[in-house]
Amino acid sequence: MSFVLFLRGLIGVLIVFAIASYAITQSWWTTLVNTVLCAILIQIGYFAAVLFMVWRSGARSNTPGGQTENASRSDRPAVTAMDGKPATEAAPLRSVRRSPLP
Repeated sequence: MSFVLFLRGLIGVLIVFAIASYAITQSWWTTLVNTVLCAILIQIGYFAAVLFMVWRSGARSNTPGGQTENASRSDRPAVTAMDGKPATEAAPLRSVRRSPLP
């Protein structure tokens, strides 16, 4: 998840939370404190989720021999197209359409 998506979601959740909190408590001060605490908890959760994803991806990339699978481009074998000729890019899948985005 990108930071922009997270930020949009965070602001949306905090607005809804603040409206609900004010409707329940009828106090601006309590609403402000509760909303700030909610924002802090959401950010801690986001940080923990990112750390978990980084930890999980690091655990997957290690092989039993202790070497990582992340080889540099020069160590990888050349990619060949479907006709056997060397290609600079992997051949596209037939059933997958190309994205219209650049």
